[in-house]
Amino acid sequence: MRHRKAGRHLGRDSAHRKALYRNLVTDLLRYERITTTDAKAREIRPIAEKMITLGRRGDLHARRQALSYIYDRYVVEKVFEDIAPRMADRPGGYLRITRLEPRKGDGAKMAVIETVDYQDVINLAEAPPAEETDEAPPTEAELEEAAEVDEPEAAVEADGDSAEVEEAEAAVESEDTAEVEETEAEDAPEAEDEEK
Repeated sequence: MRHRKAGRHLGRDSAHRKALYRNLVTDLLRYERITTTDAKAREIRPIAEKMITLGRRGDLHARRQALSYIYDRYVVEKVFEDIAPRMADRPGGYLRITRLEPRKGDGAKMAVIETVDYQDVINLAEAPPAEETDEAPPTEAELEEAAEVDEPEAAVEADGDSAEVEEAEAAVESEDTAEVEETEAEDAPEAEDEEK
C-alpha cells in the first residue's frame, strides 16, 4: 500500500520526473498556457505557483532560487518583471486547469493549464494602441471645407495624368508597329529563298 506517499510517479525514475517538471514549468511560464495530460498539469501547478510567488518577493535570493529551477533565464526575467506584478494583488491561485477531451491516440485525460489572467493579456496584446493627441477632432464644417479644396486639385491632377497616359500609350503603339514591320521585312527574304 502507498499510504502517506503523495505524488505521481508518471512511469519515470526520479531524475527523469524532475527534468520533466522543470521543462513543463519553464514552458508554462514562457507561454503562460500549455496543453498536457491532466496528471502532469496537477503535478506542476504547485511548483509553478511557487515560482510566481518567488517573483512576487522580487529580491535577489528569490531570483537565484528561481534560476536554480527554471531552465531559461529569460523566463525568470519574465516571471519577475511581467507575471509577478500582474499577480501582486492575488494571495495565491495564479493558475487555472481546464480539462479537455481525451487524447485521440491513447485516450489519456488532457488539460490546459494557464495563468488566470491569460485571456486578459491576449486581449490587451490584440487591441490596437490608443492614439494620444492633444488636438480636438475636426468638425463637420472643417471636413467639408477640406473636401471642397481637394476636389479641384484632384480634377486638375486627373486631367494631367490622363494626357500623360495617352502619350505613353501612343508611344508604345508606335514601337509595336515598328517591330512588326521589321519582323515582316526580315521574314520576306526568307520566304523568297525557300521558294527558289
